Amino acid sequence: MKNNQTTERLLAASRTIWEGYLTHPFVQGIADGSLAVDKFRFYLLQDYLYLFDYAKVFAQGVVKSREPEVMRTFAAYVESILGGEMNVHRGYMKRLGITEEQAETVKPSLSNLSYTAYMRAVAAEEGPAEIMAAVLSCALSYEYIAKWIVANYPDAEKHEFYGEWVQSYASEGYAAENVRLTDLMEHLTAGYSEQQLQRLTDIFVDCSRYEAMFWDMAWNEAM
Repeated sequence: MKNNQTTERLLAASRTIWEGYLTHPFVQGIADGSLAVDKFRFYLLQDYLYLFDYAKVFAQGVVKSREPEVMRTFAAYVESILGGEMNVHRGYMKRLGITEEQAETVKPSLSNLSYTAYMRAVAAEEGPAEIMAAVLSCALSYEYIAKWIVANYPDAEKHEFYGEWVQSYASEGYAAENVRLTDLMEHLTAGYSEQQLQRLTDIFVDCSRYEAMFWDMAWNEAM
């Protein structure tokens, strides 16, 4: 069994925040299929913009890394985000009649700007492990939410509109990518002091709070 001590510490520190995701009306709306399409459209476009900055945070991991294999992992995720995860968004955009050119002219909300500015500041000022703490909350929480939806709403994956979103984040492939990320976190934090681990925890909890704000923003369509 792999030792995911650092990751488990981060998850434990943010447990109450993550439990709140599951009762959020936006997440509940995806789960039972009742979410208004206009709300999802707003979320989709904001998340599309978010992913560009998210990829830049991973790119900083390439710059900050000293080990070639760590560099390769960070680089692979830049490609995975821009060419993989964004394809889910592009698929929905096509269904909603939104071109990539139109999406790229959308103004990011204040919550979106604040979240991405925080992550990019961590990436600019700190090291690879701190970068991992900043990106993990988003990556792992989407799996957490999607798997909870599948477990509690068995028909959610079959929903004609939201099923694709649920399937994507509940998939074995997405989970495998997250295992790769948590393995990297454990590698980077081997031998970390209590003070260093607390810094990682603070970053992860902050980003978990930003995730909650992102769901609020989506539900309220707040700019």
